[in-house]
Amino acid sequence: MKVLFILFYLSSFLFSQTILRDDFEKLNNWKPLTFEKIEKHTQYSIDKGNPHGSYLKAESSGSASGLIWEKSFNVNESPLLRWKWKVSNIYSKGNAKEKSGDDYPVRIYVMFEYDPETAGFWESALYESAKLFYGEYPPHSSLNYIWANKDYEENIIPNPFTDKAQMILLQKGKSNVGKWMIEEVNILEDYKKAFGENPPKKASLAIMSDSDNTGESATAWIDFIEIKK
Repeated sequence: MKVLFILFYLSSFLFSQTILRDDFEKLNNWKPLTFEKIEKHTQYSIDKGNPHGSYLKAESSGSASGLIWEKSFNVNESPLLRWKWKVSNIYSKGNAKEKSGDDYPVRIYVMFEYDPETAGFWESALYESAKLFYGEYPPHSSLNYIWANKDYEENIIPNPFTDKAQMILLQKGKSNVGKWMIEEVNILEDYKKAFGENPPKKASLAIMSDSDNTGESATAWIDFIEIKK
């Protein structure tokens, strides 16, 4: 259910250029994301106890919550997303193809804003109904860049809860556990591969570490995250 909650949570904002470069000295640009039916939350903190600067540290133990970036950006103007991350372990029960295994030591969401000007009749009716209920439009769709628990053959897997969320498997299984890994992705290219069409032009980001389905534990770190042209 977590992906559904995220798709029905985010309100939109606006921004531009090296739109985002966060080295996680503070969490001023991020707000908490919690879920009504999940009482135990992942703990996010700034880890400054190292000689190389500060990191975002996420500690999850049978828990789920996230952080949402409080701005948005134009993916056509700035499609490149880059970050550096590390995990302590993966989940033995984690499975990207099953609802019961939809947990990851860390994932980066790119959430795309619904655009009423480009929507068809039925899509418009659906989103207007959702706006009446939630007070704002839910996001149109999302890409989930995940540290997968298993070594799947596929690089893109639909989320088991909704086809509005597609999972991009950047790391798979145990091979790079405990190592710092730098990722660089092209959001436009990945969206076209995952959904077969161009994305809405505006999007925002979220970070999440969750283990409420599997009941397991992990710690993840993010050194930096940036969006650029």
